[in-house]
Amino acid sequence: MPQLGLYFDQTRCTGCYTCAVACKDWYDLEAGPVNYLRIRSIEKGNFPDLFAAYLASPCYHCLQPPCLLVCPSKAITKREADGLVVVDSNQCLGKKECPQKCLKACPWKAPQFGPAAEAKMQKCELCWERLEEGRQPVCVEACPMFALEVGPLEELQRKYGQTTEAEGFKYFKRFGPAVIFKPKRK
Repeated sequence: MPQLGLYFDQTRCTGCYTCAVACKDWYDLEAGPVNYLRIRSIEKGNFPDLFAAYLASPCYHCLQPPCLLVCPSKAITKREADGLVVVDSNQCLGKKECPQKCLKACPWKAPQFGPAAEAKMQKCELCWERLEEGRQPVCVEACPMFALEVGPLEELQRKYGQTTEAEGFKYFKRFGPAVIFKPKRK
């Protein structure tokens, strides 16, 4: 199965949140806690030895997604065509009926539940509709620093290397998140 992946250049990201805002706008997500793409701010050190970095945190479309394995209603699937992990909201039991195992299983907290009691799980699906039209995900197109790229994981690895660690990110080999990094080093 081909696997799409994400490349994130942590050295280029300035934490402007343009990618996250573009995503929220594209999907008409209400103001509030649901964000398919979150930006984490990482600050370390004491003056004058300071370090700051940012981490784009969408769904990493794992090769062995833990969310898929624990979903009681089988609402989460992995697309054969491109390896993207998607959710069928019609099959999702919703926040009120489900123990939210998907959220608990994901080390990166990609599954999102809105504040409403009947909220269904939703998450980054890497703009698969746009990809099928030959376009890039909205976060990639919106990034003014060109810190994001989406493509076949093998191509990204050939182009950028095999680095799966970055500041603020923990790689779990058993899940195989489909992400390559250019990490910012202290």
